[in-house]
Amino acid sequence: MSSDFGFGKTVELSFDDAIETVTAELQKEGFGVLSDIDVAAKMKEKLDKDMPRYRILGACSPAHAFQAISAVEDIGLLMPCNVVVREDKEGAVHIDFMDPQSVFSLVNDPGVVLAAL
Repeated sequence: MSSDFGFGKTVELSFDDAIETVTAELQKEGFGVLSDIDVAAKMKEKLDKDMPRYRILGACSPAHAFQAISAVEDIGLLMPCNVVVREDKEGAVHIDFMDPQSVFSLVNDPGVVLAAL
């Protein structure tokens, strides 16, 4: 997966192992998971629609978040950085990351450019 706003890859892990691995790797880089949205469960609950497993993890580095919010108070509209772990219809597992450079390039402030790194 590659787009103007994200990047990712297919992994040889089970869905649950992918969630565990992504969470651990984010922690190694100083990120925590602030939110965990089970999109497939919500679609079933709200619309009675079935879809492959799909979770959005809202990742945040407290140091980077503080720097960005200090520079631009409403930058929270672009936070946290989302990571998607999803299965496709064939059962393959994908991990996709929001590209912070792309998203934070919307903000013209040098304090935010440094925070997005």
